[in-house]
Amino acid sequence: QVRLVESGGGLVQAGGSLTLSCAASGRTDTRFAMGWFRQAPGKEREFVAAIRLGSSYTSYGDSVKGRFTISRDSAKNTLYLQMNSLKPDDSAVYYCAAVRDGSYYSTGRFYDYWGQGTQVTVSS
Repeated sequence: QVRLVESGGGLVQAGGSLTLSCAASGRTDTRFAMGWFRQAPGKEREFVAAIRLGSSYTSYGDSVKGRFTISRDSAKNTLYLQMNSLKPDDSAVYYCAAVRDGSYYSTGRFYDYWGQGTQVTVSS
């Protein structure tokens, strides 16, 4: 069992930056991938970014490429999402998630573990 707890959400002005953290407890291994997804009211859940733990391969959704960076501190078992040049369209609840089969890193329905989510609001 893996438990995920996000933090770092909040209110920020457009153009600003924010860093989300996700503290993981429980057993993860190199087959896992960990990712960030987001969901805004009335919209479908959207893939934001993911990292495969075995290779450190990273992937990003088209809407955040060049602005967001995913990283992981393995010693702390903590996942991060650095968000720069934020836009009002980035406003959503952001979820941290983990999947045992890292090959499914971009597909939310295959993820096995989810955090409770943290709200990010970007004002114009």
